[in-house]
Amino acid sequence: MSAGERAKAKAEQVVGKTVRKAAHAMHKNTLAAKGAALEARGRMRGEKERVKGAVKR
Repeated sequence: MSAGERAKAKAEQVVGKTVRKAAHAMHKNTLAAKGAALEARGRMRGEKERVKGAVKR
């Protein structure tokens, strides 16, 4: 598993969660949804890398 891709996935998760929580605090539902989508994309990217690493073994 590529360390760079893994780091990128974790960064997307953290940024997405931060955006989502900040948007909820400001009552910005559209921005909160975008943050949730970014967080989900980071989770999926991390899952893809995890599976890719398991298959290579």
